[in-house]
Amino acid sequence: MVEQFEVRWEGVLPAPAEAVWQAITERADGYLWPIGYEPFVGGAERGLTAGGGTVTAWEPPRHFATRTRPETERDGLNELDYVLEPHGGVTLMRYRHRCEVPADELEVQLAACRAHTTFYHHSLGQYACFFAGRVPAYVSVDAPDASADGGFARVRRALGLADDVVAGDPVALRPEGLPAIDGVVDYATGSFLGLRTADALLRVYGRDAWGWPVGVGLHLFADGVDAAAAEASWSAFLAGVFAPEAVA
Repeated sequence: MVEQFEVRWEGVLPAPAEAVWQAITERADGYLWPIGYEPFVGGAERGLTAGGGTVTAWEPPRHFATRTRPETERDGLNELDYVLEPHGGVTLMRYRHRCEVPADELEVQLAACRAHTTFYHHSLGQYACFFAGRVPAYVSVDAPDASADGGFARVRRALGLADDVVAGDPVALRPEGLPAIDGVVDYATGSFLGLRTADALLRVYGRDAWGWPVGVGLHLFADGVDAAAAEASWSAFLAGVFAPEAVA
């Protein structure tokens, strides 16, 4: 048995509508993960859902929508709708997400979706404002299963962040085994952390809030980035954070 929920979000993004449109439809890997859309109504979606989907609205730079194809809805309906309203150098965005989930997971999935939606759209604004048009190397790493219990706080501490850090705080972090992280905290709300440097967006997803392992997403914009090396170093870092303590 499945249940359907709807999440809505409305807010102002610090970038022109054209930059926001391009980020959503062409450069989702700059703030989310790699997703491809054919640029017309009826075009294919690849990367957002397991079975793929279809573009249902394409009106640049004001209205974009996509939904899963009924014949390939392995995980049920998933439908996104974006309405962009230009206001000079900023954009008012209205967003709606309809989704089907197993009935016994509805409460957890809805809470997680609401929190992720707010963070994703903040990251969309960061990309469109600071890195518009730039092509990233995208890296995604999950922490070990042990991180599902209190893992977010442990990762923050291992990165060298103070407990009272807030958005806007500058950082100069030297976590063991990782490159230096010099930049600013751009998000520190609930179970999510965002760090922005001159050439990267680093995202920490505290999914332990819902009983899932912590995840890290890296959007790396510097020329010549070795994504495989970045993935290996972050995997080793997270493994070290949650390595069992040696018993003497």
